[in-house]
Amino acid sequence: MTTSISATGFKGGLGSSFHGSWGTSMAGEDYTMLAKSVPTQVRVGKKPIRLQPMMKNINEGKGLFAPVVVVARNIIGKKRFNQIRGKAIALHSQVITEFCKSIGADAKQRQGLIRLAKKNGERLGFLA
Repeated sequence: MTTSISATGFKGGLGSSFHGSWGTSMAGEDYTMLAKSVPTQVRVGKKPIRLQPMMKNINEGKGLFAPVVVVARNIIGKKRFNQIRGKAIALHSQVITEFCKSIGADAKQRQGLIRLAKKNGERLGFLA
């Protein structure tokens, strides 16, 4: 006849009861055997799984100018398109810098305007 003792120390069905012996608990040999059976690295094929880069435009494909940008990128090629885009962004940053110099804005305000220009470019689809 098996007697169960609950976590509160009373006989009967109150609370959770313990059945079994301490020798089969996770603190014994079963834990060591279980730990050895779990693989430390999971691989698919010969190469480990690579995740997509995290720096991605969340508005990709959205915005008023996104279709034009995508068509232009497909026509002139990705490499040349990125070169032209980089030159345009650099030129726009220079215009913002000159504007800030003319109105007497400090570097912090200039940086804020450049960030705002990037955010607006994403929303309009220029960075699609």
